Amino acid sequence: VQLQASGGGLVQAGGSLRLSCAASGGTFSRNFMGWFRQAPGKERDFVAAVSWSGGTTYYADSVKGRFTISRDNTKNTVYLQMNSLKPEDTAVYYCAVGKTGFVPTPERFYDYWGQGTQVTVSS
Repeated sequence: VQLQASGGGLVQAGGSLRLSCAASGGTFSRNFMGWFRQAPGKERDFVAAVSWSGGTTYYADSVKGRFTISRDNTKNTVYLQMNSLKPEDTAVYYCAVGKTGFVPTPERFYDYWGQGTQVTVSS
């Protein structure tokens, strides 16, 4: 199983980025998926998760109203639309495939992880 994250980059505060994560080597249409992030010198934190159908989402308080998670099961891909970015959003962002059901946190409910994509927000 491989998860390939893309879409990171450098953006000014207030800008937007859209992250994508394509899963291969399996079918995950019955698994929830999520995004986490890790800033330098800090632990990895939960960002957002989406149920297998896409009908249920869950966000960390720090990103509510600014980030939107979605998925396309026909493409085995999960997305993270990030708007109104702040310097404190700077981190390496990781996508992950969860188990069946919907338990967005903690990390032990995720089976597979991507390699991460860097997001840097300048002030």
